[in-house]
Amino acid sequence: MSDVKLKYSKEDLQEFKAIIEKKIARAEGDLALLKAAFKNGANNGTDDTSHSFKSFDEGSEVMNKEANVQLAIRQEKFIRDLNNALLRIENNVYGICRVTGKLIQKERLKLVPHATLSIEAKRKQ
Repeated sequence: MSDVKLKYSKEDLQEFKAIIEKKIARAEGDLALLKAAFKNGANNGTDDTSHSFKSFDEGSEVMNKEANVQLAIRQEKFIRDLNNALLRIENNVYGICRVTGKLIQKERLKLVPHATLSIEAKRKQ
């Protein structure tokens, strides 16, 4: 019988869970800031500026809001992926590559805790 691990231990899973929960808390804080930035209706005191400059300012403001919306969408996906990783921990299938069926390296999961592919599988993509 080979000594290759098929699953992570309960202790390892608890460590990963703590990492993921910390990342979720930070990501939700960042998302709240992004949403506040693109929902901000304040004009930041530009009422008394020249009209020619105001049109440039409004265009820039729209571009900034669009960029913030895109960042918020990416952040929401990241949070969803992290929550899915928590579900995999609960179901005791966390850290198993969905292509090879082997354990994903612990170092990779510490850096990218929502990973579902091993480096080997990722390189084959």
